[in-house]
Amino acid sequence: MAVTNPLQFIQQVRAEVAKVVWPTRREVLLTTIMVFIMAALTAVFFALVDLLIRSGLEGLLGLFG
Repeated sequence: MAVTNPLQFIQQVRAEVAKVVWPTRREVLLTTIMVFIMAALTAVFFALVDLLIRSGLEGLLGLFG
């Protein structure tokens, strides 16, 4: 592994940071909204699946109990 001095390291870091493409405020807002929408849809889906499984098990156990 090559040894670099601190000055070279800082220059390399600055060069890499300059290559980063930062998202716009609008892109951040839209992706944040999409994450909240998908989280809500996932929560509703799993709540319905849980309700269905619970109802099925209660019905099945009611036959035997």
